[in-house]
Amino acid sequence: AEARMFAGPDIMFPIYDPARSDRTQEETEFVEALRNSDGIILASPGYHGSISGHLKNALDYTQDMYADRKAYFSARAVGCIGVAGGWQAAQATLATLRDIVHALRGWPTPLGITINSAGPPLFDDDANCVDEELNARLRFMARQVGVFGVMRFTARAAYPDWELWPETGEW
Repeated sequence: AEARMFAGPDIMFPIYDPARSDRTQEETEFVEALRNSDGIILASPGYHGSISGHLKNALDYTQDMYADRKAYFSARAVGCIGVAGGWQAAQATLATLRDIVHALRGWPTPLGITINSAGPPLFDDDANCVDEELNARLRFMARQVGVFGVMRFTARAAYPDWELWPETGEW
């Protein structure tokens, strides 16, 4: 498997403007990475009961994928992680991510992760998870994304168009 990570500084794009068709190299790379992915993992801090504005703005750029035959996140598993300084905000953030994934026609993994960052450190200086339970949950969710990607690949052999958005009039 190949993975590409876009962290906070990587998605500090200008406010999405649907009237602006020119894209920076960074915006194009972000959209192309999503467009070519077989699975996605989204993680967001919880700010005032929702996801970060930077992530929401970056996800607005998926509008560039609306006319694709495999529009937005169609037929892709998306793992969602909500992180906040309390369980309520972490859960609200997770719920928002899952709602956005549904709106983008993706399939949230059965396991979504909430992380309460108010307690002891959960990651070391090298970003390794030091909490065994959280580490197991993160790995399991990542496995769900990966296994679903394999299932998509297998399904394509039997049903080449199964994940493509219908053409107008095919309903």
